[in-house]
Amino acid sequence: MNANDLMMKAVQAASSAADLLENGDTDGACNRAYYAMFDSARAALIQAGHQIGKTHKGVLALFSEQFVKPGLVSKEVGKSLKKAETFRYVADYDSASVNYSDAQDLVILAQYFVNLVRSELMPQAPSGNTPPKG
Repeated sequence: MNANDLMMKAVQAASSAADLLENGDTDGACNRAYYAMFDSARAALIQAGHQIGKTHKGVLALFSEQFVKPGLVSKEVGKSLKKAETFRYVADYDSASVNYSDAQDLVILAQYFVNLVRSELMPQAPSGNTPPKG
């Protein structure tokens, strides 16, 4: 999969997260929000010419190494990707559901992350459908 395809996938996942949240599916919203961020991180890494790891942990570490540490994105943005991963684990594997407020925050965060990656790290990527602003 190329960087532009992954970015479009990320945009769709962010949109799906908002739709799932609107329908009350907080766990589904968190899952899709995380994958919106994860796929956009993968897209940025591929666009920058990096080989991406086969694990989620590897992708998150490489994103931090290549974009956060050099200051291309803020530390807060880097931490938000790890935060999303944590919520995704709860949503996918915990017996309790993520509460609405946390899911809503994560969906907004994912939309911000995807838009930031598109504008700052992949400005030449096709625009496609812009995720809704929270």
